[in-house]
This record gives sequence, structure tokens and C-alpha cells, in this order.
Amino acid sequence: MVRRSALASLLIALIAGMVGIGAGAASASKPETQKTNHGHEFKSKDAKNLGIGFGFNPNLTNHGGPIMTASVVQAIYWGTQWGNGSFVGDKQSGLDTFYNGWSGSNYSKTTTEYTSSNGKVSGDVTNNSLLADTSAGPTSPPSTAQIVGEVQKLITNGTITNTVANSYYPVYVDLKRGNAGYCAWHDTGSVSVPGKGTVQIQVAFFFNLDNDAGCNPGDTTPGRSEGLAALANVSGHELSEAETDPHLNAWYDRQGYENADKCAWHFNKVSTFSNGSTWKIQGNWSNAAYNNRTGYYNRGCVDGN
Repeated sequence: MVRRSALASLLIALIAGMVGIGAGAASASKPETQKTNHGHEFKSKDAKNLGIGFGFNPNLTNHGGPIMTASVVQAIYWGTQWGNGSFVGDKQSGLDTFYNGWSGSNYSKTTTEYTSSNGKVSGDVTNNSLLADTSAGPTSPPSTAQIVGEVQKLITNGTITNTVANSYYPVYVDLKRGNAGYCAWHDTGSVSVPGKGTVQIQVAFFFNLDNDAGCNPGDTTPGRSEGLAALANVSGHELSEAETDPHLNAWYDRQGYENADKCAWHFNKVSTFSNGSTWKIQGNWSNAAYNNRTGYYNRGCVDGN
């Protein structure tokens, strides 16, 4: 009996290891790349343990948390360099075009199969005017608390006036990535809103990705800077995950990977948004596509093409 029990335990461990091939240690209760002080990471191409393991059952499952049925986006550009026109370049205007063209695009429909107790992802985005905070930004990779604190500061001083439960604040800083093994992350936090009390919001954090080979999608669109191309791709990754797993307790697979993680750095075709802008942007994992073998990259990734 003891031998059989030990053998069974060893077999279970070996199977678990096979399922996890290509990924780091994971927990079934929260995303594998969620860290103790910040949210779910989008790993860079030069990160260790970048590979995604598909295993025997690669589909996403709903862990009971809410999704974002629609998103109200307000981009925040934080750091002294955002007051420098040569640094800003085409990044702010380009990302404004990116978010404005999201709704109604075929790309926005790559997340709409996912539902939860509060409804279904629609892929609809309302893009509010961008905000530039040229005070000194982070000097080292920030925590979720720091990024939520930046949003809170702008609410408290009256710069942000329209916070709602489905608000999503992507915060772009002027800090380079350095040795960090990720390009961006998304998370959730609570802010105090005058007249509304405490509101749980969604945030995302983005490094300055200018000339960063580890986060470069290789977009060759004429006239577009490498920095904008990199930020657009990671912005699509983080918004897609915020829609389907805003509080890090909704849709992810048995290894903790969210829909965009499973297609990270795998591209199909250039995506055309509803305003006619075109972007080299990775696809998102679709359970339906995988089940029907209609997607690309292990037959589960879709980009609307």
C-alpha cells in the first residue's frame, strides 16, 4: 500500500510537470505572473520562462470574478519627459487613435465570447481625453499601489472627474524597462471619488519602450515610431486582459495565463481598426477557436482577420 501510494504520488507529480511544460510555477487560484506588489505581467521577449505551456487542456476557465462588459479608457502619461515634444513624438496622438478605433473593430470582437455573472464582454471602449502629468514619475518599477495612487492624485486634484466602475487607466511612464522581464502589467485597485465613495477601478502600467528590443513587435508601418508600435501592441494585450480578467479572478487557464498571454509575441495579420488605422498587434486566445481548430498558433489565437 505504501509503495502504491508513493508511486501514485510520483505519477501525479510527473503529469503535473508535463502539463506545465513551457511555463513557470503556477497556482490555480491566481495568475502565474501576478507578483506580490504589482499585477499580472506581460513578459518581454527576453524574459526567462517566457514559453506558454498548453498541456492537455489549454482553454481558459471562469474562476467566478467579473469581466468588464465595456470599458471607459483614460490614458495617463506620467513623468517629466512627457513635457518634451521630441520624446512625446507620435506616441500620445498614436495611442489616442488606437483607443478611438478599438470599438467596432474586428479585433475588439476577439474577447466577446467571455461572460461572467455580471454579463458579457462587448469589446466597446469609450476613450476619454488623455492626461499628461509632467511631475516626476517612478524611478524604479512601480507597485500597483503607486499607479493607483497616481490615479487617486488626479481624482483628488480635480483633473479626473468621471471615474466609474468600468474605468480603465493605462499609465504610461518615461522610465525605461532596464532588467525587468516584462513590458507592462494590469491590475485593480480602489480610489475615493467625490460624491461616489470608494470605486474599484482597473489600471495598467507601461514602461517607456523606445528602442527596447525585448518589447518590439517589429511593426514596419511607414512613419510610425518604434516606441509607438511597441506601446500599441502591449496596450492591446493589457486592455484585452483587463476586459476578460479585470480583478485577476475571472478568465485564465490552469497555469494562470490570461487570454493575451497565450498568444504573446505571436502575430497573424495586421489588424485594421474601425477608424481605418492599422496595427501590428498580437491575437488573443479563443476557447471557441481552439475547440474548432480555426485559430492560429496552436489553433487558439484570433485577431479578427
